[in-house]
Amino acid sequence: MIRRDIEAALASGNSKGAPVVTAANAPTTPALTADDPVMAYMPEYEAMPNSSIRKIIATRLTGAARDIPHFNVNFDVQIDELLRVRKQLNSRDGADYKISVNDFIIKAVALTLKLQPDCNVTYTDEAILKFKRQDVAMAVAIDGGLITPIIHDAGNKGLRAISETAKELAQKARLGKLMPEEFQGGTFTVSNLGMFGVKSFNSIINPPQGGILSVGAGEQRAVVKDGALTIATMMTLTLAVDHRCIDGATAATFTKELKGILEAPSLLML
Repeated sequence: MIRRDIEAALASGNSKGAPVVTAANAPTTPALTADDPVMAYMPEYEAMPNSSIRKIIATRLTGAARDIPHFNVNFDVQIDELLRVRKQLNSRDGADYKISVNDFIIKAVALTLKLQPDCNVTYTDEAILKFKRQDVAMAVAIDGGLITPIIHDAGNKGLRAISETAKELAQKARLGKLMPEEFQGGTFTVSNLGMFGVKSFNSIINPPQGGILSVGAGEQRAVVKDGALTIATMMTLTLAVDHRCIDGATAATFTKELKGILEAPSLLML
């Protein structure tokens, strides 16, 4: 079709009444059903009914993956100093806590959001909302699905407080005792699969949040430092942001700030 064909169609009125495709009525791929013809070619299976949690997860993640333009940034962080500080804190005489690497990451993310508030946002059709508090959610696996309890005001909490809150929320999540305000909302999420040996992965943003950080395993790798080959403990992180409200340069600034804090964890004390 060329320009004169379009003009002729408009002049003849052939386009009158043509449906207008919008986000609300755009076609979607339906979920597979047991009576789908393709199932006749599949091997024998056991049907495990979806729980209400699984249905909610499926609906929210499908919507987020379809409607949010994800922009992903991968970067490596050296965590030898972080591990040294963690060991020092946990081995102190009389210490009644065990701070995890994830606790450091949550605190570092909260501090970075505080320093880079343009990443502590959400998109609406009317405006970009910039939050005045850093409420960091953490992904917790539970029976039948995943839930993201929230550490409220993490930017103003110390490492010990974050560690204690994270353990309490994770326990309540696994027991199914979280209150709605403890898992609904949040301004940013941290998802950590490092304990499973996963090197890196991409996460789907958890609306209405504007970003999520995927955390891989810390592992020893050969790196070049000051022109010499050496061994360092490295961790790959992946930041996913909603590109409607967070630009690429803003995301890159966030990763640079976060990397600097994680590689110099004394900054967490500021």
